[in-house]
Amino acid sequence: MNARVALSLFRRLWIIRINAAARLNDLNYSRFMHGLKLANIELDRKILADMAMNAPEAFTKVATASKAALAK
Repeated sequence: MNARVALSLFRRLWIIRINAAARLNDLNYSRFMHGLKLANIELDRKILADMAMNAPEAFTKVATASKAALAK
């Protein structure tokens, strides 16, 4: 497996984890990421996936900020 394939597989895994955590906060992946962009929160997928798995309280705070930005 080369580096490009490995990165692609990790990116898919990160997106799955982020989507699962976002759905627990009544958002889907697409709306969650769009809300982050609107809120000027610059966290990459690797960090978000780690938060989703290891710090769900922090992820919920980020999701709340994303929802607030979408509501504006």
